[in-house]
Order: sequence, then C-alpha cells, then structure tokens
Amino acid sequence: MKKIIYQALTRLWGDGHMSSWDRKSFEYLKSLGVDYIWYTGIPRHASGEDFVKGNPGSPYAICDWKDVNPYLADNPGRRKTEFRDLVKRTHEAGLKCIIDFIPNHVACNYSGPIVHHDWCDGDWTDTRKNDYSRRETVEAMVDILKYWASKGVDGFRCDMVELVPKEAMTEIISRVKEKYPALIFIAEVYNIDGYWEYLNTVGFDLLYDKSGIYDKLRAITCSNASAKQLTWHWQWLGDMQDRMLNFLENHDEQRLASPWFAGTPQKGYAALSYALLFNKASFMLYFGQEVGEDAAEGHEGRTSIFEWCRPQGIDALHALISEGKEMDEAKTAVLTKYRELMCLASEELFRDGENWDLAYCQPEESGFNQDRHAAFLRFNAKHKALVFCNFSNTVADAEIVVPAEAAGKEFRIEVQVPAWDSSVIFLDSI
Repeated sequence: MKKIIYQALTRLWGDGHMSSWDRKSFEYLKSLGVDYIWYTGIPRHASGEDFVKGNPGSPYAICDWKDVNPYLADNPGRRKTEFRDLVKRTHEAGLKCIIDFIPNHVACNYSGPIVHHDWCDGDWTDTRKNDYSRRETVEAMVDILKYWASKGVDGFRCDMVELVPKEAMTEIISRVKEKYPALIFIAEVYNIDGYWEYLNTVGFDLLYDKSGIYDKLRAITCSNASAKQLTWHWQWLGDMQDRMLNFLENHDEQRLASPWFAGTPQKGYAALSYALLFNKASFMLYFGQEVGEDAAEGHEGRTSIFEWCRPQGIDALHALISEGKEMDEAKTAVLTKYRELMCLASEELFRDGENWDLAYCQPEESGFNQDRHAAFLRFNAKHKALVFCNFSNTVADAEIVVPAEAAGKEFRIEVQVPAWDSSVIFLDSI
C-alpha cells in the first residue's frame, strides 16, 4: 500500500527547534495525506570543527550516534527529552517518524564503538569510512538502530547502502527486525540492477527509484526524452513496483522549480501526477516543494544541508501554517494543486487500487502522442479513474481508448489537458 513520506530538514522548519513541529504543523501534513515525517538531521553531527563543511555542517557526518543535535532543542540540556516529546507529538497526531541511518561513515571526530578507516569515500572529507571487516562495527550498528527504535522511531532512511557490504546490512536489518518487526527500512540506492537483491535478500522495505522513475521523469521534462520510457520501466520492475519510493525532490537533488530542473513548479505537474498516482509505489515530498520552493538562496538549485539558510518558500509555508499569514498568489496556486493531487493519492483507489497502462492501446488518429503523453487507469471493486499526463509544450487534445480488458467494456474519453499538466477523470458511472 502506498505510503506518503514528508521529508524536512528539521533545523529549517520554524525557528529551527523540534518544538516548531507542533499541532498546526501536523494538522497541515495530515491535510496532505502524509503518513510519515522524515526528520532529517536528528542524530548529533560534527559542528564547529575545522574539517566541517559549512556552518553548522552536514547531518551526514555523525559524531555521536546516541545524541541529538543541541541546536534543535529549546533547552540543549534536555535535547533527548525534547526529541522523545517530538516523537510523542508525532504519534498523537496519527503520524509516524523516520530518521536517518548512515551506515557507511562517521564524522572525523567520531568517538565510539564503530571501527573506521582513516580515509573517506570521494570528497566526503568531513567523514571517515566505516570498517565492516571488524565485528564491532556490525554490533554497534544493531545497537544504534535498537536504541532509536526504543525511543519510538518508526523507520530509517538508510544512506548510501550500496557502499556497505550487503552481508552486513542483511544481518543488521534482520536482527533489528526480530525485536522491532514494524520498523520500515528505506534504501538510498542508485544501481537499478541491484534493486531485486536489496529488496528480497538484504531486506529493505522501500527503495529509492532514483535510477528509474526519477531519472526518466526528469529526462522527459527537461531533455525531451520519450514518455515511452515510463512504460518500459514499470514493465521491467514487475512485482517490485509496489516497493519503490518515488520522488521529484530530496535534499540531494535539485529543486523541481529551480532553473536547473523544470524552472517552474507548473512544468512539474505532469511528472508529479505520474510519480504520485501511477501505481501503489510510495511517494516522498520534500518540504517546500508543494509551494514551488526553488532554492534561490542555495547552490545550483539545492537547499543547503551544510549552511544555515532561510529558504523563502519554506518560511512562507510555515508562516501560513503557524500564523495564518497568506502566501502570495503564485505559491497559493501551487499549494492548491499539490493538495488536490496529494489528497487523491491518499484515497483507497490510488493507495491500493490496481493500474492499467493505456499508452499502447491508443490508435494513431486518437491525438495521443506516445512520446509526450502518458495515460493510465486506476481501479478497484468500487471505483475507477483515468489519469492523463501531458509532457508537452502544447495543449493535449485526445480521445483516449479504454479497452474492454481494462474496464469490462471498451469506451472512449475525450481529454483536453494544458501543457505540462494532468487530468484525473473518475469513470464510476461508465
């Protein structure tokens, strides 16, 4: 069943403290159909040291795995208690929480049971590579995950797992799930040929579909690639589809509305609709994406994870939620569109219904362009809906054929969809 995850860099929400995640924030997320909040940057990372990148530094250079970043607390001396309170508030609101697990490396000044080398991968000069030839490292990782699970954490987004021995990750996940079977483990993976193994051998619950849906939707949106790639990809995924995590943004990727990606939030609506609605795959929304945040204050379209910054769209969103301060018309219109699509995704039909790709059912004279359009049916025992995505610069005017194999009888639906937009048509009366 589709899960909706909301990722937020915790230090950039409200005043940057965990207490900024309050009842109004949770009510807002519930209104979007969110199930899980990924509180990025909770475990204590290196800050204020010569080797640190930026100020306050990267949340992915952990110096103490059983501590919370002091700057996230109203009272730094009570930071662990404040984190437990955050988890409690999250659960009371009917939401679940995810934090980062970074098995590949630690900060240069890490002190603890994890054994590490004196070198780093690539340019991650603020980190040191963990040594999995040492048994102490595996034992430490199991202990770390059980520690956070005991504090009420519901899942872990696992960083760069392809750089960690698979045998070690398999054992770690298996042992932790023996005690906490409801935990979810989400893998950041990039090698599409390894998807099956990470799901069925290593034991992850969800995988980033970065090299699949993300790369293909980006290429279709930005580089005039063919929409046929979407059909090819789901056919290749087969029974792995429902265990993918789709997204258009996260802290590593360029903002959808930035000049380095789509350039405007509106040009991303077709991609959003496809990634969110096509099948049962889960979906991740990055905070501010839903108001068109473009990271104008950042570097090459990314909201910085290294510096203190105040992304204008995120501040405007928080002011709307906490103070009722109206956003400008452009941001409001984007939020309205996102809310509409996110609410659809939370309905039973789109969370757990079946899907039927209609792209190859369309005759040439229908007006359907296989390179620039995508169409699919979502259905269950009670409802069915047609979704049409227009990946072109012109209005799509087409007559979509729904075959008898998909709907019990053949029928045709006329659609007219603006450039780079989508349309959802409910067909319950047909």
